[in-house]
Amino acid sequence: MEKIIELPEEGKVVFLGDTHGDYKTARMIINGFINKKRHYIVMLGDYVDRGEDSRKNIDFLIEMRQKHPNLIMLAGNHEMFFIRECSPSDFWDALSKEEYEYYRSVFSKLPLAVSGNGFLALHGALPDIEKIGDIDAIQLGDENWIRIIWGDFRDKPGVSLGNFLGRPKFGRDYFLKVMERLGKNVLIRGHDPLAPERMFDNRCLTLFTSSNYSSRKIAILDLKKEVRSIDDIEIISLDADDIEL
Repeated sequence: MEKIIELPEEGKVVFLGDTHGDYKTARMIINGFINKKRHYIVMLGDYVDRGEDSRKNIDFLIEMRQKHPNLIMLAGNHEMFFIRECSPSDFWDALSKEEYEYYRSVFSKLPLAVSGNGFLALHGALPDIEKIGDIDAIQLGDENWIRIIWGDFRDKPGVSLGNFLGRPKFGRDYFLKVMERLGKNVLIRGHDPLAPERMFDNRCLTLFTSSNYSSRKIAILDLKKEVRSIDDIEIISLDADDIEL
């Protein structure tokens, strides 16, 4: 299973943050970009729970991914309920045993991160690794997996800022140390609605694309240009009127 996906230095990439059952928004964005030449769509995880259309959303995404290899779905903590339980879990609670096993099998194969020209994208926080390729050695449930799937950032000095309800928190010193080690300028992630959109001097973007949150946005960047800060990324706000019924 490929856990880190390297994007080419050509074309464009569209990032969607957590969608959490927001099928209408996910469908609109994907249908709008999926057939554009040299466009990739990267989804940062958390496709189920919270929203009213979790099943509809995830089934649509799985179908589209099978048809379109330029759609990349990263793992989020709500997809990894079978490893580490989360709340709410309305999607998982409604499944039969057979359905549970089907989605567990699909989700267990989701990649953990996407790497490109100056940027790294994943769901939560950075793993403590020496090089990008080390992501392929991360195992389901291990410490670095927990950091990627469950980790949060706070724009405060320090490395480890504690662990609240199973969510490890990391500070500025940890972020800068790992990003320098990996040779990346900007991290694109979702997961934490309490985090500001921009942290660490414009180097950490937290993105949400679900109507369950007050800020619903997508991000687009040109793969040819090295991303040096969030200012190199086009961030587009989505209004309710933008979403087709």
